Amino acid sequence: MTVETQLNAIADKHGFSQAAVRQLYTAIGAGKGNSAQFSHPELGGMGQWMRGGTLMIGEMSNQALKSRVDALSNELAALYAEAPATAQPAQSTTGKQDSAAQWWPAKLGTPSASGGQNSLHYAYFAQSNRLAVQDGKRVTLYDTTGYQIGGVSQQQGREQTLQFSSQKGTVPVASLPVVV
Repeated sequence: MTVETQLNAIADKHGFSQAAVRQLYTAIGAGKGNSAQFSHPELGGMGQWMRGGTLMIGEMSNQALKSRVDALSNELAALYAEAPATAQPAQSTTGKQDSAAQWWPAKLGTPSASGGQNSLHYAYFAQSNRLAVQDGKRVTLYDTTGYQIGGVSQQQGREQTLQFSSQKGTVPVASLPVVV
């Protein structure tokens, strides 16, 4: 069974269009099967998913939709694990990924998970124990040694803040050491 056939079956199973499922599958591919940033009306508008149970969608109070999108994301992540090459984002004609979206230092490589909203973005690099946070135009690197980051929450308001879940509980970004 081809990946496209599987995606069509998954779309039918979860009651989403093939376009919505394909967009989310591509976003999961961009997040290496561990996370996704997406924007599709059927999926609640703009949203973020991270393996381990973190999901935010634009329709925050629609718990039924949130549950469906979470189930869909987990199933698509499992499919991605079987065939990762089929979910890669499109490349430019030069064969290079669009680097405009990469705001973190290149030496960190590809993040295990990334996301953001408004002017606050994060990229987590599990292998190097680093967390990059972009607030406006300022990028700060944090040391995550000793933490296995598995989820994120972002507070909105006058002051935007990030907190991550780990095997040690909730970790506010402000509590992590800054890498100089």
